[in-house]
Amino acid sequence: MERRTIGAAALEVGAIGLGCMPMSWAYTGSRQRGDESVRTVHAALDRGSTLLDTADMYGPFTNELLLGRVLKERRGEAFVSTKCGLLVGEQHIVANGRPGYVKRACDASLRRLQTDTIDLYQLHRADPEVPVEETWGAMAELVGAGKVRALGLCAVGARATRRGRAGLHAGTIRQLERVQQVFPVSAVEAELSVWSPEALETLLPWCETRGVGFLAAMPLGNGFLTGTLTPGQGFEPDDLRARHPRFTAEMMAANQPIVAGLRRIAARHGEAVTPAQVALAWVLGRGRHVVPVPGAKRERWAAQNAEAAQLRLTDRDLAEIGELPRARGSWD
Repeated sequence: MERRTIGAAALEVGAIGLGCMPMSWAYTGSRQRGDESVRTVHAALDRGSTLLDTADMYGPFTNELLLGRVLKERRGEAFVSTKCGLLVGEQHIVANGRPGYVKRACDASLRRLQTDTIDLYQLHRADPEVPVEETWGAMAELVGAGKVRALGLCAVGARATRRGRAGLHAGTIRQLERVQQVFPVSAVEAELSVWSPEALETLLPWCETRGVGFLAAMPLGNGFLTGTLTPGQGFEPDDLRARHPRFTAEMMAANQPIVAGLRRIAARHGEAVTPAQVALAWVLGRGRHVVPVPGAKRERWAAQNAEAAQLRLTDRDLAEIGELPRARGSWD
């Protein structure tokens, strides 16, 4: 697989990563199987998808434990990205950016992951009660201690507060400007896909001009852009899509033209090419500093996602994608 670099430290990863969250968090719980997920991670590594993206809150904790089973055998082949800063309760999630907590959280992640070093340690969310510079300073100390190689920041929850598209990532950029004064940011993780392209406006250019890597979260639109979901199929209560405005039966039906467009483009490239691969190829084409991180919990999907790195979209393909209708049912 093609290799890409993240940040000023030039950390090298496969062009397409693996999002591990669906294996143990936020998606249909009845379909989460540990042994199958372990095989999926192995399949991704076999195909060059070296960036494994997790967080201590996924599970919580069980996702890191799952990855640790693989890393115990194949640490030298993997690039490990995990996150801190969020605590999961019974019915709520709260931020914790206190320096002492961050350091303890890192040690706990290292134990669960069965490794001595985290390649990319990301701040999941800033704590409104703690200056972000203090949290970031504690994370920088972890780099100095050799426990972490580089630092990253996840985009703030912009959709919950935005009014229209303008200024969608303004809060994230303000945080980035602040923490850059403390220690270099190597990567930013934020949503980017055919049906959620907003990061192209300000956040992606900010990263490009500063040599910061961009990890494209949800590049397959929470599974919608794969073309495998049926409008009205319903989701289990623990599945985040059960409460997502774009996943009501009405909105899933209304957004089918997006999938149909991807399917037409895929057909031009061969019978084996999928809409998901077209969607990933589009994300890959947004810049050499961009690494899509599609989530998967099945070997089949991890293999197909990795193969998207070989797909080259034409000018005609890109023009058609640019003309696809805007997704409906968003938070606008």
